[in-house]
Amino acid sequence: MIVDCHTYVWQTPEQLGLLVLGDPGRPVRVRTARLPGDRAMARVIPAADADYHWSQSASVDRTIVLGFRSRYLRTEIPNRYIADYVRRYPQKLIGFAGIDPTEANACAELRSARQDLDLRGVVLSPANQDFHPSDTRAMNVYALAEELGMPVLFHPGSPFTEQSKMEFGRPHLLDEVARTFPRLRMIVAQLGQPFVDEAMGLLAKHVNVLADISGLLRRPWQAYNTLVGAHQSGVIDKLLFGSDFPYANPTECIESLYSLNQIAHGTNLPMVPREALRGIVERDTLSLLGLA
Repeated sequence: MIVDCHTYVWQTPEQLGLLVLGDPGRPVRVRTARLPGDRAMARVIPAADADYHWSQSASVDRTIVLGFRSRYLRTEIPNRYIADYVRRYPQKLIGFAGIDPTEANACAELRSARQDLDLRGVVLSPANQDFHPSDTRAMNVYALAEELGMPVLFHPGSPFTEQSKMEFGRPHLLDEVARTFPRLRMIVAQLGQPFVDEAMGLLAKHVNVLADISGLLRRPWQAYNTLVGAHQSGVIDKLLFGSDFPYANPTECIESLYSLNQIAHGTNLPMVPREALRGIVERDTLSLLGLA
């Protein structure tokens, strides 16, 4: 079974506020946002409506659809929108709730997302929500997610968002979270880039910490070096497939992954065994996340 564990939908670009979630690549819309006292900043945002998302998902068996909320960056992809879309195709789609731990009602929102909206996981981003990963407010959210059996996906800092706080996006800061909540299933999105070595150390240390490769495969040299490192570090079996839709589609990403070793052909550079690459594509992701 092929599971795409990292995709987004939104109704309008305005729902992203000041956040850019991925490499714009092939933009279809451009808008300008401004923070008080800041210069104007162009935000390039691709289309990501639910119908387009569905049309691009034929090459995978299951798809995780991620919500997101950030008071800091004025971002809200509504959890109810995610839930309504997932209910249209329950045999294929799984929804994750966007929760902002800096809001007073975060735990109530999380409980409602699970019990009322049937969303199965949680999306957080310390760098994009302006909190330290071991902030007491966030620790309360992790405790409830562990109680409810909801895996937590941590999105790293956004390289195209000026206000994103890289100091809160360091994967090593999640070590305390993993030690405190050993039963909590955690996904480090985009293998924690640009701090991939820290992320791989975290994967090696904690049984229930995984990572996805979303956002890597559109940069072949970076993807090659990262996956060679993961293979040589013995953590490649903890990597999950994720396309980063709408910034890439799953078909392109699978093709890119299987073509990874072309960079090394005719050289003495190491290669990633094809079985290891196939393992990423066909990983039993839902069982690993407790969602089977």
